Amino acid sequence: MNPRLTRLLFCLALLTGLAPAVPAREKLPPEDLEVVEKKWPEAKKTYTGLRYIIQTPGDGSSAMPQPGDTVMVAYTGMLLNGKIFDQSAPDHPLKARLARDGLIDGWEEALQKMHKGEKWLLIVPPELAYGARGNPPMIKRNATLVFEMQLVDFGRDLK
Repeated sequence: MNPRLTRLLFCLALLTGLAPAVPAREKLPPEDLEVVEKKWPEAKKTYTGLRYIIQTPGDGSSAMPQPGDTVMVAYTGMLLNGKIFDQSAPDHPLKARLARDGLIDGWEEALQKMHKGEKWLLIVPPELAYGARGNPPMIKRNATLVFEMQLVDFGRDLK
């Protein structure tokens, strides 16, 4: 290889590695961001803009669901103002297959980071939920959603 090209590639690799990480663009509407930061200041944020709080930890050494796994989730779905729009219970959890049953993107991301038994508070920006179309009549356009969710069980052959 040409020595000049090698030096150039080395310099570019070095500069790329030294460049500061660019933070993800804020995904919450400004008025929602203010509410979220005030109500849940300890929420962690993923690079996609999803925020979460682990309320009940699971076994951190156990496996996590993968695309194609069936998950069983007990949850309460709320608007940012606390109004409940949907829910299930641990004795009658929602059953769905990851990456196949049309879960919102925020759920797809969160469930693949959860361990069995964990309970999370999930704050989902509009573009990871129902976006500009909403889910009328309960969920308006560009709504930030909040879920309390527990991963009850998961697996490939879950019945």
